[in-house]
Amino acid sequence: MSNTITDIKKLAIDTIRTLSMDGVQAAKSGHPGTPMALAPVAFQLWTQAMRYDPAQPQWPNRDRFVLSCGHASMLLYSMIHLSGIRATDHQGNVLDRPSLTLDNLKKFRQLHSPCAGHPEFGEAAGIETTTGPLGQGISTSVGMALASKWLAATYNRPGFELFDFDVYALCGDGDQMEGVACEAASLAGHLKLSNLCWIYDDNKITIEGETELAFSEDVALRFQGLGWNTVRVDDANDIDALADAVKKFKACSDRPTLIVVRSIIGYGSPNKANSHAAHGAPLGDDEIKLTKQFYGWPENEKFLVPEEVVNYFQETIGSSGASASHAWKELFEEYKQSFAIEGAELESLFAGRLPDGWDAGIREFPADAKGLATRVSSGKVLNMLAPNLRWLIGGSADLAPSTMTLLDGQTDFSAHDYSGRNLHFGIREHGMAATLNGMSLCGLRSYGATFFVFTDYLRPAMRLSSLMHQPVLYVLTHDSIGLGEDGPTHQPVEHLAACRAIPGLYVFRPADANEVIECYRAALNLHHHPSALVLSRQNVPTLDRSKYAPVSGAARGGYVVSDCDGMPQAILIGTGSELELCLKAQEKLAADGVAVRVVSMPCQELFDDQMPDYRESVLPHEVELRVACEAGTRLGWDKYIGSNGHFVGMSGFGASAPAPELYQHFKITDDQIVAHVQAALNCAS
Repeated sequence: MSNTITDIKKLAIDTIRTLSMDGVQAAKSGHPGTPMALAPVAFQLWTQAMRYDPAQPQWPNRDRFVLSCGHASMLLYSMIHLSGIRATDHQGNVLDRPSLTLDNLKKFRQLHSPCAGHPEFGEAAGIETTTGPLGQGISTSVGMALASKWLAATYNRPGFELFDFDVYALCGDGDQMEGVACEAASLAGHLKLSNLCWIYDDNKITIEGETELAFSEDVALRFQGLGWNTVRVDDANDIDALADAVKKFKACSDRPTLIVVRSIIGYGSPNKANSHAAHGAPLGDDEIKLTKQFYGWPENEKFLVPEEVVNYFQETIGSSGASASHAWKELFEEYKQSFAIEGAELESLFAGRLPDGWDAGIREFPADAKGLATRVSSGKVLNMLAPNLRWLIGGSADLAPSTMTLLDGQTDFSAHDYSGRNLHFGIREHGMAATLNGMSLCGLRSYGATFFVFTDYLRPAMRLSSLMHQPVLYVLTHDSIGLGEDGPTHQPVEHLAACRAIPGLYVFRPADANEVIECYRAALNLHHHPSALVLSRQNVPTLDRSKYAPVSGAARGGYVVSDCDGMPQAILIGTGSELELCLKAQEKLAADGVAVRVVSMPCQELFDDQMPDYRESVLPHEVELRVACEAGTRLGWDKYIGSNGHFVGMSGFGASAPAPELYQHFKITDDQIVAHVQAALNCAS
């Protein structure tokens, strides 16, 4: 093979290209064009620019590579294989086997293969984030770059530069068109994240054809307006120009960098003219043979990896990465001797553990008939947690005064102070959520806040939080018609059902201040799931726990908050501000001689995780008369109340009026609950 192609760099680049072609062809599905076109870019980044140790893929100060154009996944899988990245287990321990074998690549897009159609975080070491939904990868990379800046400002000491990793993200026209990418780019420019480099594949092709059908802007000029440094490379095959562009990125210290790379999407042989076929479909066996002939490659060989190429990757990224990670490990050992507290914190952060005493600052709220809005008690709890959980960092999409998410005594994270823990995301809900994912992927316990209704704007990134098993915390206030006069545009109705429908997302709707505490405890103990804390604008009473059940029951998702003697005739289930209505209804029914149990259900997902005998003890099957009360839609409640159960809540959109008037207007009242129970009992008799 070496006699045919003597240039080792060309040989390596063509290996990447042919692996990508062969993988897509074997799957009879996928996108070969972009991997073929961008093979020189990936090669140059991985072998010359990136600081990455394939033998230690979880090394905390590694540079991050994000393939935002996730449809080009065979490019990433080829790089992981050729670089010799080692596999890791779910705890991050390095295993004695490759992350991706050649057999894995041969099973691209097949069931149980780690080489999925788009890169999926957790399937193979070397995949830093799930990508595919366009715009998400580059937006997530902003959070990674932000995390690097925060870790450096917080933990670096003179002579101990533990953190300075860069983040590289490959993106295409589709990424650039998505609104979330512009939100994230605007934030990155504002924060002057100079460790962030996006490489934009300007191939002027999308699925429908030439980009001029719908996209004619000057992307580089737009990014200059967003505060970015921009560099142009006229030919993706010019690795010297690519190297020079990366040098310009590394030399820029006051803004992120966009490298605009002009490429021609890989059509196969020069005679191939159908750009869509190359972009979104296999080339076909005949075309692959012609293309390999054009490369000077054995046309009948499939998944060929020349030994010289493997050696080259070992001599470049393998050798330099090993030296860098070894030096870092020695430096960290010295750091722990000099800075024991910080070293222990970092070890917990790296392991994904909460530090000892993380909840030591929590104090219960006294019983109070007037009470607090749960958004207010949430803010107080965040501030109880912050001193003992140093890497709890987040903020709001321009709503901090309303969402109560500012940490007292902490500075703002800004281009002037990267150690700040109060983030200001601006009115960029979607960009905020994607950024939170990137922060979480770097070990931070990130949280972001907005009004609950605006989860409509961020749900794609929230879904990815769950898909990637990231413990991102979403603080979502103004949870119902209880917000009042702002009216139906701001009143979430279907949003509880929509969030509960996301697999793996734990949705908490606490009923009082002390349930807020328990919900935070539960959420922060979820290390592999995101959480949504859904909080009220209006006050709710802080229950007197000498009269009602201990609040510790909230940690199980649902619990009996107020019971009756013997087997109840009916069970009332409430969440959030509506639990109070259930308790009032219980009193009225008891006065009429009706025995009723009240269940608080702050988190359906946690309740469903409990053992069957516990769930039965809370909701015994023989009690068929059940009423759920929640200021949202019924969707999702039938599994607890049955198809013949009763629901007091919303069936349409809200209205503009003071909250008490709205509850009366929509008949979300204790009297309505009582009426359902009495009508059902009368019917049964």
